[in-house]
Amino acid sequence: MALEQQIQKDIMAAMKAHDYERTNAVRAIKSAILLAKTAEGGKKELEDADIIKLIQKLIKQRKEAAEQYVAAGRQELADNELAEAKVLEEYVPRQLTPEEIEVRVREIIAQTGAASPADMGKVMGVASKQLAGLADGRTLSTIVRQLLAQG
Repeated sequence: MALEQQIQKDIMAAMKAHDYERTNAVRAIKSAILLAKTAEGGKKELEDADIIKLIQKLIKQRKEAAEQYVAAGRQELADNELAEAKVLEEYVPRQLTPEEIEVRVREIIAQTGAASPADMGKVMGVASKQLAGLADGRTLSTIVRQLLAQG
């Protein structure tokens, strides 16, 4: 609940400072929280971990939208999306670099005894749990696949 309260305070501060970029980004978080709470079968109170997952989803959406805008030749819209993603990233734990992910995945491969690409599911199951919130799923999957292919 502490993160949700911080977000509410940050909305007010951004509005007072007339920082429209920050206001829009933080309001998007608030909106996602409200949608999650009111969704059918949703929790009435969200834990900070749940809110972080929502924020990570918003970041991913912003980055994908920016890629599409760049492909369509709309750089100003892509810049706006990336700026909002940067604001959102302030609310989530620092993401691991690909090199840090590789080190962790090598440890997981050693723990699980995986030896070939056929063991990808076993490695991904453990890696997803251990690196939840610290690494993007697509990046993690790519690194696991590369390391298992090396043998």
